[in-house]
Amino acid sequence: MKNRINSFLLAALLGLGAQTQANVKPNSLFTDNFVLQRNVEVPVWGTADSGEKVSVEFNGQKVEIVAANGKWMVKLKAMKENAVAQNMIIKGNNSVAVKNILVGEVWLCSGQSNMGFPLRSLRPIGTNASLREVLADAQNYPNIRQFTVPTKKTTATPDLSEDANGKWYVCDSVKAKNFTAVGYLFARELYKNINLPIGIIQSAYGGTKIENWISKEVLESDPVSQDVIAKYEKSLENYPAVLEKYKTSEPQLWEKFRADSAIAVSLKKELPRKPSAPQHPAERGGVSGLYNSMIHPLIPYAMKGVVWYQGEANASLGIQYRTLLPQLISDWRAKWGVELPILIVQIPGWKAHKPELKEAQLLTWQKTPKTAMTVTYDADDTLDVHPGNKQPIGERLALAARAVAYGDKEEYSGPIYESMKVDGNKIILTFTHGAKSLVAKNGDLKDFTIAGEDKKFVPAKAEIKKNTVIVSAAGIDKPVAVRAGWRLCPQMNLYNNENLPASPFRTDDWDTSKLKY
Repeated sequence: MKNRINSFLLAALLGLGAQTQANVKPNSLFTDNFVLQRNVEVPVWGTADSGEKVSVEFNGQKVEIVAANGKWMVKLKAMKENAVAQNMIIKGNNSVAVKNILVGEVWLCSGQSNMGFPLRSLRPIGTNASLREVLADAQNYPNIRQFTVPTKKTTATPDLSEDANGKWYVCDSVKAKNFTAVGYLFARELYKNINLPIGIIQSAYGGTKIENWISKEVLESDPVSQDVIAKYEKSLENYPAVLEKYKTSEPQLWEKFRADSAIAVSLKKELPRKPSAPQHPAERGGVSGLYNSMIHPLIPYAMKGVVWYQGEANASLGIQYRTLLPQLISDWRAKWGVELPILIVQIPGWKAHKPELKEAQLLTWQKTPKTAMTVTYDADDTLDVHPGNKQPIGERLALAARAVAYGDKEEYSGPIYESMKVDGNKIILTFTHGAKSLVAKNGDLKDFTIAGEDKKFVPAKAEIKKNTVIVSAAGIDKPVAVRAGWRLCPQMNLYNNENLPASPFRTDDWDTSKLKY
C-alpha cells in the first residue's frame, strides 16, 4: 500500500513538472495562413523554455537554435515567391504545425480610422463597382491574406509588447468584409499586376495622432516632439481634475443639451453633440503607446513596405507634422533595419482638415527617398471625415507601389508644383509628374488664388498653356504668390492625362498659423 502511494506521488510530481514546462510557441504572426516576404532573409520567432532546442522546418530548410530568456528566433534564407500552400514545422519539447503558408509580398497598412475603415462599409460612387460586386469578387483572391492587430482601450500608456496577438485571415467574400478597405483594394490592384501572394498587416486605430505611433526615444530626440511628450504628460497629470470637473457640471450640461436640442428641432437644424466624459489621454494608446503595443510586436517581420493613412487627428497641427511624419518614417526604417518604401495617403477634404497638414505630407514625400504620396480629395463627393469611395485610393496606391517598390515607369502621381515665374501681371507655374499633359477636368481650372505685394489672396483665373499654368487676376498688377486648393475642402480640377489629380499647393512660405479657414 505504501509503495502504491509513493508511486502515485511520483507520478503526480512528474505530471506537475510537465505542466510547468513551457511549450515552444510561435509568435502570432506565424500562425495558419500567413504570408512570408520573398527574396529576403526571413526572421521567425516565438517563446520556449530557456535552454530548449528549437527547430524550424520550411520549404526545404531546417534551422535550429537554443532558446534564451524564454525567447527564440531563427532566420530562413531568402525564398522565391510560391503560391502553393506549404506547412511549417516548429519543434521544441513539443511540435507545432503551421499550415497554409504562402511566399510573396507583405505590406504593413497602418494609421487611423480611414485605414481601419472596413470593406463592408464601402460606399462606391460613379463608375466604381458596388459593394456587392466587390465582395463577390473577393472570392477570387485567396492568395491575399490579412493579419489583423487588435485594438484596445487603456488607462495608461502601454508598455512594449512582444506579441500583437493577432490572426491571419484568408480573403473570401465573407472574411474580406472586415479587411481594411484601402488595404484590400490596394492589395487587389497590386495583385492584378504582379500576380503574387500578398499579405497585408492591418495595424490601425481610429482617432489616433501620429505621435502615438512613434517610439519614445525618437520623440525625445527633437525639441518639437519633446514638446508633444511634455503636453501629453501634463494631460495625464491633469486628467483626474478634468474628469471631476465634468462630473460636477454634468447635470447642467445635460439640461443645456436638452434645451438646445429642442431649439434645433424647431429650427430644423443639426442637433448639438451630447455631453460625454473627457477621454482619458491614454485611452487610444497615448504618446508612443501604439508604437509599443501595435508596431513593436511586428518587428522584425520581413515585409516589402508600408502604407500610411493618418493625419486627421493632427489636422490643426500641420507645421508640427512636418517634423513628426519624417520621424515616423526614419523610426520604422531604423527598427526594421531597411529603407522600407513608404506610401503616404494625403488626407481628404473635411471641415477641420487644414491645408498645412496636406502640405506637410507633400513636403515629406518630396524630401524623403523611396516614398510616394496619393492624393484623395477628389475621390468622394461628400464631406464625410470617412469618405466611403475607397476604390480610387487603392488603385492609386497600387500605382505608387509599382513605381517606388517595383520599379515600374508608369506615372503614379498627379501634377506637383515645381516652380513659379512672374511675367508682368501673371505668374507662370511649372509642374512635375505629367507636366506635358496637364488637363483641366470638367471645365476651366478652378480653386486658384493669387496675391499681390499686400499678401492678400483673391480668386484668380488659371489656364493651361503648353506645359504650364498661367495665373492672373484683375487688379493684381504685381503678383507675388499663388495658392491652389488652399482651404479645408479643395475643389481643384487640375489633372494629368493619367486622370490623377494635382496636390493642393502654395508658392509662398508665409506664416498661416493665424488664418481662419
